[in-house]
Amino acid sequence: MASYASSVKKELTVLEVHPEHAKAELSAFLRMNGILSLRNKNLSLDIVTENPAIARRIFSLMKIAYKIEPVLLVSQKMKLKKNNQYLVRLKTRVKEILQDLDIVDEHFAIKTRVPEKIMKDEQRTMSYLRGAFLAAGSVNNPETSRYHLEIYSLYEEHNADIVALMNKFNLNAKATKRRSGYIAYLKGAEKIADFLRVIGAINAMLAFEDLRIMRDMRNSVNRLVNCDTANLKKTANAAAKQVEDITIIKQEIGLERLPEKIRVLAQFRLENQELTLKEVAEQIPDGPISKSGVNHRFKKIEEMAERIRSGQDVY
Repeated sequence: MASYASSVKKELTVLEVHPEHAKAELSAFLRMNGILSLRNKNLSLDIVTENPAIARRIFSLMKIAYKIEPVLLVSQKMKLKKNNQYLVRLKTRVKEILQDLDIVDEHFAIKTRVPEKIMKDEQRTMSYLRGAFLAAGSVNNPETSRYHLEIYSLYEEHNADIVALMNKFNLNAKATKRRSGYIAYLKGAEKIADFLRVIGAINAMLAFEDLRIMRDMRNSVNRLVNCDTANLKKTANAAAKQVEDITIIKQEIGLERLPEKIRVLAQFRLENQELTLKEVAEQIPDGPISKSGVNHRFKKIEEMAERIRSGQDVY
Protein backbone atom coordinates (compact mmCIF):
# COMPACT_ATOMS: atom_id res chain seq x y z
CA MET A 1 0.00 0.00 0.00
CA ALA A 2 1.40 3.40 -1.00
CA SER A 3 2.31 5.81 1.78
CA TYR A 4 0.55 9.13 2.15
CA ALA A 5 3.77 10.94 1.08
CA SER A 6 3.93 8.77 -2.06
CA SER A 7 0.36 9.64 -2.98
CA VAL A 8 1.14 13.35 -2.57
CA LYS A 9 4.16 13.06 -4.88
CA LYS A 10 2.22 11.01 -7.41
CA GLU A 11 -0.36 13.80 -7.68
CA LEU A 12 2.35 16.44 -8.12
CA THR A 13 4.04 14.55 -10.96
CA VAL A 14 1.03 14.86 -13.27
CA LEU A 15 0.39 18.59 -12.86
CA GLU A 16 0.57 20.66 -16.02
CA VAL A 17 3.20 23.38 -15.90
CA HIS A 18 4.21 26.48 -17.92
CA PRO A 19 7.74 26.31 -19.43
CA GLU A 20 9.11 29.07 -17.14
CA HIS A 21 7.61 27.41 -14.10
CA ALA A 22 8.95 24.07 -15.32
CA LYS A 23 12.42 25.65 -15.15
CA ALA A 24 11.85 26.66 -11.52
CA GLU A 25 10.72 23.13 -10.60
CA LEU A 26 13.62 21.61 -12.55
CA SER A 27 16.02 23.99 -10.82
CA ALA A 28 15.09 22.52 -7.46
CA PHE A 29 15.40 18.94 -8.72
CA LEU A 30 18.86 19.44 -10.25
CA ARG A 31 20.23 21.56 -7.38
CA MET A 32 19.11 19.00 -4.78
CA ASN A 33 19.47 15.66 -6.59
CA GLY A 34 21.65 16.26 -9.64
CA ILE A 35 24.94 14.34 -10.00
CA LEU A 36 27.55 15.67 -12.43
CA SER A 37 29.80 13.14 -14.16
CA LEU A 38 32.61 13.33 -16.66
CA ARG A 39 32.80 10.38 -19.03
CA ASN A 40 35.34 10.34 -21.85
CA LYS A 41 35.66 14.13 -21.51
CA ASN A 42 31.89 14.44 -21.96
CA LEU A 43 29.87 16.08 -19.18
CA SER A 44 26.60 14.44 -18.13
CA LEU A 45 24.02 15.15 -15.45
CA ASP A 46 22.23 12.29 -13.67
CA ILE A 47 19.24 12.12 -11.36
CA VAL A 48 18.56 8.75 -9.68
CA THR A 49 15.25 7.84 -8.06
CA GLU A 50 13.28 4.74 -7.06
CA ASN A 51 10.03 6.50 -7.95
CA PRO A 52 9.07 5.98 -11.63
CA ALA A 53 6.57 8.87 -11.52
CA ILE A 54 9.34 11.27 -10.44
CA ALA A 55 11.62 9.97 -13.20
CA ARG A 56 8.87 10.64 -15.74
CA ARG A 57 8.35 14.10 -14.23
CA ILE A 58 12.01 15.06 -14.69
CA PHE A 59 11.93 13.73 -18.25
CA SER A 60 8.79 15.79 -18.92
CA LEU A 61 10.21 18.97 -17.36
CA MET A 62 13.33 18.73 -19.50
CA LYS A 63 11.20 18.36 -22.61
CA ILE A 64 8.91 21.29 -21.67
CA ALA A 65 11.68 23.66 -20.57
CA TYR A 66 14.42 22.88 -23.09
CA LYS A 67 12.89 20.70 -25.84
CA ILE A 68 15.32 17.95 -24.84
CA GLU A 69 14.56 14.28 -24.22
CA PRO A 70 17.11 12.94 -21.71
CA VAL A 71 18.09 9.27 -21.53
CA LEU A 72 15.94 7.20 -19.17
CA LEU A 73 17.57 4.05 -17.79
CA VAL A 74 16.11 1.39 -15.48
CA SER A 75 18.17 -0.93 -13.29
CA GLN A 76 17.50 -3.23 -10.34
CA LYS A 77 19.20 -2.79 -6.97
CA MET A 78 21.06 -5.89 -5.84
CA LYS A 79 20.44 -5.42 -2.11
CA LEU A 80 17.49 -6.30 0.11
CA LYS A 81 14.25 -5.01 -1.47
CA LYS A 82 15.68 -5.04 -5.00
CA ASN A 83 13.54 -2.08 -6.07
CA ASN A 84 14.01 -0.70 -9.55
CA GLN A 85 16.17 2.37 -9.85
CA TYR A 86 15.42 4.97 -12.49
CA LEU A 87 18.22 7.12 -13.88
CA VAL A 88 17.49 10.24 -15.91
CA ARG A 89 20.65 11.28 -17.74
CA LEU A 90 21.20 14.56 -19.56
CA LYS A 91 24.12 14.25 -22.00
CA THR A 92 23.82 17.44 -24.08
CA ARG A 93 23.75 21.18 -23.24
CA VAL A 94 24.54 20.35 -19.59
CA LYS A 95 26.57 23.48 -18.82
CA GLU A 96 24.15 25.72 -20.72
CA ILE A 97 21.13 24.38 -18.80
CA LEU A 98 22.84 24.50 -15.38
CA GLN A 99 23.84 28.12 -15.99
CA ASP A 100 20.39 29.02 -17.30
CA LEU A 101 18.87 27.56 -14.12
CA ASP A 102 21.41 29.50 -12.01
CA ILE A 103 22.80 26.32 -10.47
CA VAL A 104 26.42 27.04 -11.51
CA ASP A 105 28.31 30.24 -12.22
CA GLU A 106 30.57 31.07 -15.19
CA HIS A 107 33.42 29.14 -13.54
CA PHE A 108 31.11 26.13 -13.09
CA ALA A 109 31.06 26.50 -9.28
CA ILE A 110 27.87 25.33 -7.55
CA LYS A 111 25.49 28.08 -6.37
CA THR A 112 23.80 27.03 -3.13
CA ARG A 113 21.27 29.86 -2.99
CA VAL A 114 17.85 29.89 -4.66
CA PRO A 115 17.94 32.31 -7.65
CA GLU A 116 16.61 35.79 -6.98
CA LYS A 117 14.05 35.61 -9.81
CA ILE A 118 12.49 32.60 -8.06
CA MET A 119 12.59 34.23 -4.63
CA LYS A 120 10.72 37.27 -5.96
CA ASP A 121 8.09 35.58 -8.16
CA GLU A 122 5.15 33.80 -6.49
CA GLN A 123 4.44 31.31 -9.29
CA ARG A 124 8.11 30.38 -9.60
CA THR A 125 8.29 30.08 -5.82
CA MET A 126 5.39 27.60 -5.83
CA SER A 127 7.03 25.59 -8.61
CA TYR A 128 10.42 25.57 -6.86
CA LEU A 129 8.84 24.35 -3.62
CA ARG A 130 7.04 21.63 -5.57
CA GLY A 131 10.34 20.50 -7.09
CA ALA A 132 12.08 20.64 -3.70
CA PHE A 133 9.37 18.52 -2.09
CA LEU A 134 9.48 15.97 -4.92
CA ALA A 135 13.28 15.86 -4.71
CA ALA A 136 13.77 15.59 -0.95
CA GLY A 137 10.49 16.06 0.90
CA SER A 138 8.37 13.88 3.16
CA VAL A 139 5.11 14.24 5.08
CA ASN A 140 3.67 12.02 7.78
CA ASN A 141 0.28 10.38 7.42
CA PRO A 142 -2.00 12.67 9.48
CA GLU A 143 -4.09 9.71 10.61
CA THR A 144 -1.30 7.76 12.27
CA SER A 145 1.49 10.17 13.16
CA ARG A 146 2.24 13.58 14.53
CA TYR A 147 1.80 16.37 12.00
CA HIS A 148 5.18 16.84 10.32
CA LEU A 149 6.41 17.84 6.85
CA GLU A 150 10.05 18.40 5.95
CA ILE A 151 12.40 19.08 3.03
CA TYR A 152 16.06 18.06 3.27
CA SER A 153 18.88 20.23 1.93
CA LEU A 154 22.59 19.55 1.77
CA TYR A 155 23.52 23.24 2.14
CA GLU A 156 22.57 25.50 5.05
CA GLU A 157 22.11 28.54 2.77
CA HIS A 158 19.78 26.64 0.48
CA ASN A 159 17.81 25.37 3.47
CA ALA A 160 17.44 28.95 4.73
CA ASP A 161 16.06 29.95 1.33
CA ILE A 162 13.56 27.06 1.38
CA VAL A 163 12.35 28.30 4.77
CA ALA A 164 12.06 31.84 3.39
CA LEU A 165 10.09 30.60 0.36
CA MET A 166 7.70 28.69 2.60
CA ASN A 167 7.23 31.68 4.86
CA LYS A 168 6.21 33.87 1.93
CA PHE A 169 2.92 31.99 2.37
CA ASN A 170 2.85 32.48 6.18
CA LEU A 171 3.58 28.80 6.88
CA ASN A 172 5.72 29.37 9.99
CA ALA A 173 8.47 27.09 8.63
CA LYS A 174 11.50 26.38 10.82
CA ALA A 175 15.02 25.09 10.12
CA THR A 176 17.25 22.63 11.93
CA LYS A 177 20.43 20.62 11.33
CA ARG A 178 19.92 16.96 10.45
CA ARG A 179 22.79 14.48 10.18
CA SER A 180 24.87 15.54 7.16
CA GLY A 181 22.54 18.33 6.10
CA TYR A 182 19.63 20.56 7.08
CA ILE A 183 15.85 20.45 7.00
CA ALA A 184 13.08 22.98 6.60
CA TYR A 185 10.01 21.73 8.41
CA LEU A 186 6.37 22.43 9.25
CA LYS A 187 4.49 21.15 12.31
CA GLY A 188 0.95 22.53 12.40
CA ALA A 189 -1.78 20.60 10.58
CA GLU A 190 -3.23 23.76 9.02
CA LYS A 191 0.21 24.91 7.82
CA ILE A 192 0.92 21.54 6.22
CA ALA A 193 -2.44 21.61 4.45
CA ASP A 194 -1.65 25.15 3.24
CA PHE A 195 1.73 24.00 1.91
CA LEU A 196 0.12 21.15 -0.04
CA ARG A 197 -2.25 23.68 -1.57
CA VAL A 198 0.64 26.01 -2.45
CA ILE A 199 2.55 23.31 -4.36
CA GLY A 200 -0.60 22.18 -6.18
CA ALA A 201 -1.44 18.94 -4.36
CA ILE A 202 -5.12 19.84 -3.98
CA ASN A 203 -6.48 16.27 -3.74
CA ALA A 204 -3.79 15.35 -1.24
CA MET A 205 -4.61 18.49 0.75
CA LEU A 206 -8.32 17.56 0.88
CA ALA A 207 -7.43 13.99 1.90
CA PHE A 208 -5.09 15.40 4.57
CA GLU A 209 -7.88 17.59 5.96
CA ASP A 210 -10.31 14.63 6.00
CA LEU A 211 -7.80 12.43 7.82
CA ARG A 212 -6.91 15.23 10.24
CA ILE A 213 -10.58 15.87 11.08
CA MET A 214 -11.19 12.15 11.63
CA ARG A 215 -8.11 11.88 13.84
CA ASP A 216 -9.01 14.98 15.86
CA MET A 217 -12.58 13.74 16.31
CA ARG A 218 -11.31 10.34 17.46
CA ASN A 219 -8.92 12.00 19.90
CA SER A 220 -11.74 14.21 21.22
CA VAL A 221 -13.98 11.18 21.74
CA ASN A 222 -11.16 9.35 23.51
CA ARG A 223 -10.56 12.33 25.79
CA LEU A 224 -14.27 12.48 26.65
CA VAL A 225 -14.38 8.73 27.30
CA ASN A 226 -11.27 8.94 29.47
CA CYS A 227 -12.76 11.90 31.34
CA ASP A 228 -16.05 10.05 31.87
CA THR A 229 -14.16 6.94 33.00
CA ALA A 230 -12.11 8.98 35.47
CA ASN A 231 -15.27 10.65 36.82
CA LEU A 232 -17.03 7.29 37.17
CA LYS A 233 -14.03 5.88 38.98
CA LYS A 234 -13.90 8.90 41.27
CA THR A 235 -17.63 8.58 41.98
CA ALA A 236 -17.34 4.85 42.66
CA ASN A 237 -14.39 5.36 45.02
CA ALA A 238 -16.24 8.09 46.91
CA ALA A 239 -19.36 5.93 47.23
CA ALA A 240 -17.29 2.94 48.41
CA LYS A 241 -15.65 5.09 51.10
CA GLN A 242 -19.04 6.39 52.24
CA VAL A 243 -20.44 2.84 52.49
CA GLU A 244 -17.33 1.75 54.41
CA ASP A 245 -17.77 4.63 56.91
CA ILE A 246 -21.48 3.91 57.33
CA THR A 247 -20.83 0.17 57.80
CA ILE A 248 -18.34 0.71 60.61
CA ILE A 249 -20.78 3.07 62.37
CA LYS A 250 -23.59 0.53 61.97
CA GLN A 251 -21.43 -2.27 63.38
CA GLU A 252 -20.04 -0.31 66.32
CA ILE A 253 -22.89 1.88 67.55
CA GLY A 254 -25.90 1.24 65.27
CA LEU A 255 -27.44 3.66 62.78
CA GLU A 256 -30.40 4.27 65.03
CA ARG A 257 -28.19 6.34 67.35
CA LEU A 258 -27.39 8.83 64.59
CA PRO A 259 -29.19 12.20 64.28
CA GLU A 260 -32.24 11.75 62.04
CA LYS A 261 -30.89 13.56 58.92
CA ILE A 262 -27.59 11.67 59.13
CA ARG A 263 -29.41 8.35 59.72
CA VAL A 264 -31.72 8.88 56.71
CA LEU A 265 -28.72 9.58 54.44
CA ALA A 266 -26.71 6.64 55.81
CA GLN A 267 -29.55 4.17 55.29
CA PHE A 268 -30.31 5.55 51.81
CA ARG A 269 -26.65 5.27 50.75
CA LEU A 270 -26.44 1.65 51.92
CA GLU A 271 -29.47 0.82 49.81
CA ASN A 272 -28.31 2.86 46.76
CA GLN A 273 -24.56 2.46 46.47
CA GLU A 274 -24.48 3.06 42.69
CA LEU A 275 -25.98 6.57 42.79
CA THR A 276 -23.88 9.68 42.20
CA LEU A 277 -23.79 12.48 44.74
CA LYS A 278 -26.18 14.49 42.55
CA GLU A 279 -28.61 11.57 42.32
CA VAL A 280 -28.46 11.03 46.09
CA ALA A 281 -29.25 14.73 46.65
CA GLU A 282 -32.26 14.48 44.31
CA GLN A 283 -33.68 11.15 45.57
CA ILE A 284 -33.01 11.11 49.33
CA PRO A 285 -36.31 10.51 51.25
CA ASP A 286 -36.17 13.79 53.21
CA GLY A 287 -35.05 15.72 50.13
CA PRO A 288 -34.40 16.83 47.58
CA ILE A 289 -31.50 18.80 49.03
CA SER A 290 -28.43 20.47 47.57
CA LYS A 291 -25.22 18.60 46.73
CA SER A 292 -23.41 20.69 49.32
CA GLY A 293 -26.03 19.63 51.90
CA VAL A 294 -25.43 15.97 51.11
CA ASN A 295 -21.68 16.56 51.21
CA HIS A 296 -21.98 18.15 54.62
CA ARG A 297 -23.87 15.11 55.99
CA PHE A 298 -21.34 12.67 54.52
CA LYS A 299 -18.58 14.74 56.12
CA LYS A 300 -20.26 14.23 59.51
CA ILE A 301 -20.46 10.47 58.84
CA GLU A 302 -16.76 10.41 57.89
CA GLU A 303 -15.78 12.22 61.09
CA MET A 304 -17.79 9.76 63.21
CA ALA A 305 -16.19 6.77 61.43
CA GLU A 306 -12.69 8.19 61.96
CA ARG A 307 -13.42 8.65 65.68
CA ILE A 308 -14.51 5.03 65.92
CA ARG A 309 -11.39 3.83 64.08
CA SER A 310 -9.15 5.80 66.43
CA GLY A 311 -10.96 4.52 69.53
CA GLN A 312 -12.49 7.88 70.45
CA ASP A 313 -16.03 8.53 71.68
CA VAL A 314 -18.42 9.42 68.87
CA TYR A 315 -20.44 11.82 71.02
